[in-house]
Amino acid sequence: SEVNVHELKIMAARANWKGFLKIAESTCPVALYTAASSSDRLAFHTLNRQTGHRVQRQFVDKDTGEVVDSADQVKGYEIASGESVILEPEEIAAAVPESDKTLAVSAFVPCSEMDLVFLDKPYFLAPSDGFGREAYALIQKAMHTSGVAAIARAVLFRRVRTILISAHGSGLMANTLKFDYEVRSAREAFDSVPDMRIAGEMLELGAHIIRTKLGSFEPSKFEDRYEAALAGLVQSKIEGKLIEVRKPRAPGKVLDLMAALRDSAGVSKAAPKPHKLPAKSPAQPKARPTHARRKAS
Repeated sequence: SEVNVHELKIMAARANWKGFLKIAESTCPVALYTAASSSDRLAFHTLNRQTGHRVQRQFVDKDTGEVVDSADQVKGYEIASGESVILEPEEIAAAVPESDKTLAVSAFVPCSEMDLVFLDKPYFLAPSDGFGREAYALIQKAMHTSGVAAIARAVLFRRVRTILISAHGSGLMANTLKFDYEVRSAREAFDSVPDMRIAGEMLELGAHIIRTKLGSFEPSKFEDRYEAALAGLVQSKIEGKLIEVRKPRAPGKVLDLMAALRDSAGVSKAAPKPHKLPAKSPAQPKARPTHARRKAS
């Protein structure tokens, strides 16, 4: 059968979490649904080349080489070279905070102030039953009209997480946020960027290219070429076709930035105007070259 990368899987949406959205003294029953997933990508198994059988992973003692059963596996934190403290499963479980199943809103912030680098995983936040639909619709409409997002906290997936809730279409979107210690400073990447003055001609060319390429955000047109190529490769193997190995591409030439911008914009550089040469003066006798200089005494 043909491998279809975009095969649709019809299934009922299943909530990842159910609880209450709390704003001041008002509560609304809600549920979180996964908004993005990579589970539909092609998945490969690791096989034994000789037998074609699937292989399985085992945990092996680094020093003895012996297989360690799951009952003898524990978490450890290295405090010095070759020395670790062991954490028992029940001790780790005790560190998990208790959950009251509440998304407690602490503040509303302008959407324009949100730094996108802190966004982690997106979820759809929907009412979990008919009882809270009116309150949910009121919250959604008020946030959309005001142009604000809500900062909330809740215990999700064994951690206390900060969540950004914003209006999305006719509903609400909830994004878990990265912690401050997880986000690196932009200076690490941008310190080496030179502070350059962009000439008017180059800036105008850049603006012209942007104007000619203006479009709409249409995710349905985004093509996962790697996934499609993998599907084609699998299909060719099923049909017994010969697989041609692609040759590495030769490195491209380094082009002049202004020339590349002009080519992209379809603008040709005007030919430079010829400079007038100065009128020739009457021939002068050539000065004789000075020969050996006297040595300093």
